[in-house]
Amino acid sequence: MPLEPFEAVVRRHGPTVLRVCRAVVGPDAADDAWSETFLAALRAYPALPLGSDVEAWLVTIARRKAVDQLRAAARRAVPVAEPPEVPSTTGLPGERDGELWAALAGLPEKQRQTVAYHHLAGLPYAEIAALVGGTPEAARRAAADGIAALRRTYRGAPDDR
Repeated sequence: MPLEPFEAVVRRHGPTVLRVCRAVVGPDAADDAWSETFLAALRAYPALPLGSDVEAWLVTIARRKAVDQLRAAARRAVPVAEPPEVPSTTGLPGERDGELWAALAGLPEKQRQTVAYHHLAGLPYAEIAALVGGTPEAARRAAADGIAALRRTYRGAPDDR
């Protein structure tokens, strides 16, 4: 018995998949998750073994696509009318940055370099080790120690003063 046409699969199982998507992501994003489910299923359908539980297969895909949408939504920036302004005690812009740079300058050289290379430039520890000398593990430790020292010495937000 060959696989039934994919159009019939969509017609039969579409409502169930939509209910799963709505349950996971809510009604607003459910249509997108439903569409992504059937696009992925269309690509994989020809390789589906005969006798498979198509509905369970589709529900599994739907759940994964819905979770992917939730994760993507959590990573997206939330638009606001105006960005929050950090107050400055002197009225000069960038005053807070000066405090951070001063705290960073107070770190030992290797910690300062590893923090800058990893957290500001995004380099992996293996490359940092090649730049500053030592092993990737030592670079990771120096960066962790540097961040810990910054947390202790940098005053942070104005409310922390």
